[in-house]
Amino acid sequence: MTAECLNLAENRGVFITFEGGDGAGKSTHIRFLAETLEARGLEVLCVREPGGTVIGEALRQLVLDPAHAEMVPEAELFIYEAARAQIVAEVIAPALMRGAVVLCDRFYDSTVAYQAFGRGLPREFIDRANAFAVQGIVPDRTLLMVVGDTLAGLNRATHHAEADRLEQAGEAFHSRVNEGFLRIAAADPQRVRVIESAARKSETSQAIFRELGDLFPWMRECDSSFFARLDEPKK
Repeated sequence: MTAECLNLAENRGVFITFEGGDGAGKSTHIRFLAETLEARGLEVLCVREPGGTVIGEALRQLVLDPAHAEMVPEAELFIYEAARAQIVAEVIAPALMRGAVVLCDRFYDSTVAYQAFGRGLPREFIDRANAFAVQGIVPDRTLLMVVGDTLAGLNRATHHAEADRLEQAGEAFHSRVNEGFLRIAAADPQRVRVIESAARKSETSQAIFRELGDLFPWMRECDSSFFARLDEPKK
């Protein structure tokens, strides 16, 4: 399957990626968006990086295991790219070809933010590695979720017993990552839209729908009452 065939296919689906530093709160909004799209009769596929395939999940366990503290940034980069190549070929490209909406928790922007800005690896090389792994698959829209207090977001993500290897990388590292994400967004505002996580989940979700209104025009008709359930206490 070539990238050209995918991009020109009349029934090509929609590819939306969610990005952001640790603790930005992507999972809740991916789930709500998926439920809403499915209610409209669309096929929705939710995937994550690294992961989403048998090979990808094995690589995820390898790269995020805190026991592998000695892993060098170069090895880390290639593990992420290997997992990405697998999920694109095995899952994402076929889903888009059949017209599905694919929601992906992290994609190649994370590699730029974490491995280029965070680890200091050469950006030009990472861009080439990303291009090789995705084989022409580019998100239709990327939603960069940010928190006003990045340190608070990092604390939520890392101050628990199961913090992974990257979550344990430290405040300075994650500050560089967050700065990297903002620079990515500034360089490509048509694709990457910045979503500030509000105190109320309903407000954040409403902002997400606004940024997807050109892809799904019916989203522009969703008023605040539609999102109110997100603020209801969990039973």
